[in-house]
Amino acid sequence: MSARYFGASVARSEDARLLIGQGRYVDDIDMPGMLHVAFVRSPMAHARLKAVDLAPARAMPGVVAAYTMEDFAGLAEGPMPPMAPHPLIKQPLTCHPLARHELCYVGEAIAMVVAQDRALAETAALAVMVDLEELPAVADARAALQPDAAPVHLGRDSNLLASLHTQFGDIDAAFEAADHRLTETFATHRGGCHAMECRGVVASYDQREDHLSIYTSSQAPFMVRRQLANYLSRDEQTIRVAAPDVGGGFGPKANVYPEEFALALGALKLGRPLKWIEDRQEHFVATNQQRDQFWTLEVAFTASGRILGLKGHGIHDSGAYAPYGVILPANALVCFPGPYAMQAIDIRLDVALTNLVPTSPVRGASRPNVAFILERIVDKVARHLGHSREAVRAASFVRAAQMPYFTGGVARDGSRVSYDSGDYQVALDMVLEKIGAADFTTRQRDALKRGKLLGLGLAACVEDTGIGPFEGASLRVTPRGKLVIATGAAAQGQGHATMLAQIAADVLSIDMADITVEAGDTGRFPLGLSTVGSRIAVTAGNSVHVAAQKLRSKALHFASLKLEVGADDLELSEGAVQVKGVPGLKIPLADIARALAGTTGVPLPGGMEPDLAATAYFESSGVTFAYGSNACEVEIDTETGDTRVTRYVVVHDCGRMINPMIVDGQIRGGVIHGIGNALFERMLHDEQGQPLTTTYGEYLLPMACEMPNIEIHHIETPSPRNPLGVKGAGEAGTIPAAPCVISAIENALEFQLGKAAPFITHHPVSPLDVVEWLDGGQG
Repeated sequence: MSARYFGASVARSEDARLLIGQGRYVDDIDMPGMLHVAFVRSPMAHARLKAVDLAPARAMPGVVAAYTMEDFAGLAEGPMPPMAPHPLIKQPLTCHPLARHELCYVGEAIAMVVAQDRALAETAALAVMVDLEELPAVADARAALQPDAAPVHLGRDSNLLASLHTQFGDIDAAFEAADHRLTETFATHRGGCHAMECRGVVASYDQREDHLSIYTSSQAPFMVRRQLANYLSRDEQTIRVAAPDVGGGFGPKANVYPEEFALALGALKLGRPLKWIEDRQEHFVATNQQRDQFWTLEVAFTASGRILGLKGHGIHDSGAYAPYGVILPANALVCFPGPYAMQAIDIRLDVALTNLVPTSPVRGASRPNVAFILERIVDKVARHLGHSREAVRAASFVRAAQMPYFTGGVARDGSRVSYDSGDYQVALDMVLEKIGAADFTTRQRDALKRGKLLGLGLAACVEDTGIGPFEGASLRVTPRGKLVIATGAAAQGQGHATMLAQIAADVLSIDMADITVEAGDTGRFPLGLSTVGSRIAVTAGNSVHVAAQKLRSKALHFASLKLEVGADDLELSEGAVQVKGVPGLKIPLADIARALAGTTGVPLPGGMEPDLAATAYFESSGVTFAYGSNACEVEIDTETGDTRVTRYVVVHDCGRMINPMIVDGQIRGGVIHGIGNALFERMLHDEQGQPLTTTYGEYLLPMACEMPNIEIHHIETPSPRNPLGVKGAGEAGTIPAAPCVISAIENALEFQLGKAAPFITHHPVSPLDVVEWLDGGQG
C-alpha cells in the first residue's frame, strides 16, 4: 500500500461499536437460566467467624441457593493458590474463595446468595446471620511491625511477611566521599482502582461436556484459568476464561479474585449460569488497592549537586493477604536509582501485613512511589545547596553516552538492570523550554497581583516496560482474504486491536478494515500472561510483527511456485502478491488462503504446510526503558488552599511510536491519574480498620473541571532490544505526575514563605495542608 500505518495516528478501530452502545461487557452477557449472586461480606477488619446461618436467606422468595465454603467441600478446599510464589514467603498467604474461620479485612467474602435477580440476592444476603467475635485489628503498616502489635492473622507470630534488600556499590565509600548528607521521611498514601467498570464475573458449567466457562472483567484471563485449574485439580483445557470488553483495569484487575473462584464453584455445584457484578460500595472494600509505603532515606551528595548514594529503610503495606506475593515491594527496589547514576545504594524494604484490603499493582506498581521519593530527594538537595532543581538533575542523570547503562541493581529474575537507550538531559531541556521556565518568574509575579500563588514543578522518570517472558500472536488469512489476529493479550481500553492491526497491515500490505483482532480469550489462543507493566506493545506487538513476517514469506513462496518467479522478484501490495513492476501479474492473498486450505486428493504445491497462517511468541532480549521529564504549573488560592494544576507539559520517549494518538491518550489519562494521587485520592481507615471513605463524596477523584491542558511532546529513540524498536507507554503519565505536582506546590509556597516554606514529604496534599502551611505550620 502507498501509505504506511506504523507511526500514524490512525483512528481506533474499537471505538465505533463502543460509541454506539455495541460493546459487550460482562454485565451484557445473558444466558438461559442465569441466576445472580450477592456476597455476604465481613463488617469487621478482624474477627473470628464462629457461625453462619443461611436458613433465613434460603427461605426467602426467589432465592435458589446460599453457600459457605463448607458447601463446596466435595469440589475444592483450602486457600487459593498463590499467583507469585517467592522463597521469602515461607508460608503462602492467600484467602479462601469464601472465608472459613477468620476474617481479616472489612469486605472479605463470607457467603454467597444465589437468586433470580440481583435485588433479591442482595436482600437475602442481608438476612444471613453471622456470629462474629471481634479481634484486635491493625490498620497501619508501621504499627503492624511493632513488637506489641496484634497479629493480623491468628496463629502467626509476626506481621512481617518478608524483608527485601537491594544494594550495589560501596555505600560507605560513597557517603565518605560526599560533601553533604540529608535524611528525610516520606509517605505515599493508599488509593484504589476506580475504573469506569467495576469487576464482574459470569460462570457456567456444561455437565455433558464437563466444561467450565468464565467471563471476567480481567487483565489476566490466562492467569485466572491457570489458577482456577490448579485449585479445582482440572486440566486447563476443560476451562475457558474470556475477558470481553473491559472498562478499564489499571492493575487491580490483573489479580485473581475470590469471586472468580466462588462463582466457578457455585456453577459447578448448581449446574446453572451465575452472574455477579461488583457495585461501587463493594469496590471500595473488595477490589485490591495500593500505594501505602513509608520510607526513611539518607542521601549523600557533592557540593555541585551530584547524588552519590542512597541508603535507608521502607515499609510496604501488603494488606491482609499477599495475592501478588512480593512483586510490588520487589518492584519498588528495582526502580532505584531511577534516572540517576548513583555510585551505591543500600535499601531494605519490609513487607507488613495489616487488616486492610490486600494490595496489588495500581497503575505503576510501586514505580510512582519510588519516583515520588527520588524526585523529592533531588528537590531537597537543590534546596539545601541553593541550586536550581534542573541543575541537580543534570549533575546526576545517566548520560546518553553511557547507554546501555547498568544501574547496579538486579531485576526480579536475577538479571542485571540495564537501561537500553535515551537521553534524559534532552528530555529535561525540552520540557523546560516548552513550559516557558525562563520567564516563569514573570508569570509568578503576575499571579500574585491577582491574589494567587503560582508554582512550577519538575519531575523526571524512567520506566521498565515490555517485561517478559512473552505474549504470543497468530495470524491467519481467511479464504475471503481477511486477516484474523489472535492473541492472549487482553485489552481494557488501550487500543490494542488498532495497534496490532497497524503492525500487521504494514507487513502484509492490506487494509486495516480487513483485519479482525481476537484477544483475551483462552478459547481462541492457547497461551498468554497478563496486560500489566506497559508490556503489550513490546511483547504482543513484536509477536504480531514476527508472525506477519512468517506469513508474508509463506505467501511469497506460494506465489513464486505458481508464477514461476523468484521470491525476490515479488512484493505484497493491496492484499495480493505481485511481480515487481508488473502490477497485473498477481495472486490475491485470498486465493493463496483457499489453495492452502486444501482440496481432497490434490497435493499442496511444493510440499507446503496447509493454511496461510503463522504464529510467533516474541521473547525480548531485555527490558526496554521508557523515560521522560514533566513540568507543571499550579495555582493556589491563599484563602482556601484550593490548588489547581493549570498547565502540564510532558516530554516522553517510548521508542518508535506505533500510533502517536494512542500514546498521547495513554499519557494523558496517566497524568490525570497522577494528579488524583497528588491532590485528591485518600483511602482512609480508623484505628479498627473500618474504611471511612467509601463513596465518591468522601473519596475524591479528579473530574473534568480539575483537568488541566496537557501538552505532550515526544522523543523517539528506538530500543535495540526488539525488532520494532518500541517501548511501553501505559504508565508513563502516572509515574512522575505526583512528584511534579507536589514540586509545584512547594515552589509556590517558597515564593510566598521563603525559607519558612515546608518541604513536602507526602501525598495527597489537601487544601487544609496548604492553609496550615501558609499560616506558618510546617505540616
